[in-house]
This record gives sequence, C-alpha cells and structure tokens, in this order.
Amino acid sequence: MTAYLVRRILWLPVVLWGIATLVFFILFAIPGDPARLVAGQHADAQTLEAVRARLKLDRPVAEQYVSFLGRLARGDLGTSYRQQRPVAEIIAERFPATAILAVTAVALASLVGIGAGLAAASRPRSLVDGAAMGGALLGVSTPVFWLGLILILVFAAKLRWFPVGGYGTPAHLVLPAVTLAAVSAGTIARMTRSSVLEMASREFVRAARARGLSKGQALIRHAFRNALLPVITVIGLDLAGLLGGAVATETIFSWPGLGRAIMDAVRARDVPVVEGGVLFLAAVFVTMNLAVDLLYAVLDPRVRESMR
Repeated sequence: MTAYLVRRILWLPVVLWGIATLVFFILFAIPGDPARLVAGQHADAQTLEAVRARLKLDRPVAEQYVSFLGRLARGDLGTSYRQQRPVAEIIAERFPATAILAVTAVALASLVGIGAGLAAASRPRSLVDGAAMGGALLGVSTPVFWLGLILILVFAAKLRWFPVGGYGTPAHLVLPAVTLAAVSAGTIARMTRSSVLEMASREFVRAARARGLSKGQALIRHAFRNALLPVITVIGLDLAGLLGGAVATETIFSWPGLGRAIMDAVRARDVPVVEGGVLFLAAVFVTMNLAVDLLYAVLDPRVRESMR
C-alpha cells in the first residue's frame, strides 16, 4: 500500500503540469488583451505597451510558458490583473465558501440518498421502491441551474422563507445546498439500492436471516455494511467534484466561492486568477480521489492486498 501511495503522489506533479499546460495555452488562444484590463479601456497605445512590458506579455509564447512554469515551481500563482493582489490570497479568501457549500450539500445528499436507497432495497418492486427511485431519477435528471431558479422563485421570491442569494448566515446556505444535493442524492440512492440488493442475495445475509434476524436487521447489519464501498466512492467523487467548484450554483445564488471567482475572471480575462484557480481546484480533485482510494483500502482488506 505504501508503494501504491508513493506512485500516486509521484504522478500528482505530472497531472498538474498537464492541466497547467492545457489551461495556459487555452487562455493564450482566447481573443482579448489583458493589458487593456489593467490599463483601462481608454488607455493610449504607449500606456498599453508599457503595461504589456511590465506583465511580460510582449515576450514570445514559449518564454511566457517557461516563466509561468517557473513561478508555479516556486509556489507563486501570480497576481490578479484586475484586483492587483496575489492569486493565492484570492483563493484563500474564496475557497472556504466553496468548501462549506460542498460539504453541506454532500452531507445532505448522503443522508437523503442512503435513506432512500435503503428504503427502496428493503421493499423492492413496491410503491416505496418506485417512489424512491422515481425521485432519484428526477434529481439526477434535473439541471442544476433550472432547479436553483425554481427554488429561488418559490422559497425566496414567493414564500420569502430564505434569502434570494448571498452569504453569511445558515439561511443563505439552504437553497444552494439543496440545489447541489438533489443531483448527488439521486446518484447515491440508486447506488445504495443496487449495492444493498446485490449483497442481500449473498449467503451470509441469508444465514443471518436463518439465525432469527429480521429482514431490516439483516440488511442494515450485514448487507449495508458490505455494500458501503461503492457508495463511499460515489460520495467521495461527488465531494471532489463540488470542491472543484459548483460554478452554476455559486453564480445563481451569488455565493462567493472559488468557482464563481474563476468564472468572473474568465469573463474579465484575468488570466492569473483563472490559471491559479483551475490548478488549485485540480489539485483538490486529484487529492480527494487519492483519499477515496485509500479509504477503500482501509475498509476492504482485498483492495489493500491489490495495492501491494
């Protein structure tokens, strides 16, 4: 397992280099002049040339790329063109809001999804099963931006139970967290149902029933415990994806997370913020994937043996 962990950690810089390279050349190809963002729309040609020279935008692409990688190797994510402050400072300011939203949404989705999946698995092909899986399918199929707007219309504009958007109180968190949780809850419910039903047909569960356990007790104590691995994988990947930025939800609810900051930077062509933000979120996603793999190994000795 140690060797597997070392291999994965050694691959991390390679993955981040590939992402950084891709982002750099995509942003370089986008039309627009970052120097005009810094100098202002009415700046003259001489001022623009001075700004380009100061930002090193007048240098060849290859030289800019090498300089970019050199900064990353030193841990320097650059300085925002628009805000004139370090990108690392912007990330540190915005990422906690994204983390709060992501963790809350995944916790809510796990609670609802596992509960619905267990209820469906305990009564397969029943009305409860149909209702739970129908709700799961609806959650998975509903576009996040549409659901967010509907929740705003009903619970903020009409009923006035929650704020339309913003950040700072638990009430501000409810609607965006429910919006994100809907999709994840559907996926978790479907995975829980299928995994528990698969385990319920195994001999050790039938043996538990023969020893006098009720169907519900056998499902919870034996089938569900052994069905947790794929469910944990789904939950971990959902959390990694949401930590990677829920751009649509953050934008709809004016949530000041890192995903929204990157989207604003794309519109303003604030290249350092886009590069640094995407690279940071990629590192978070890769790290979360590694953590899920290691948790898999901790919970299942068979997986641990395969990692040797």
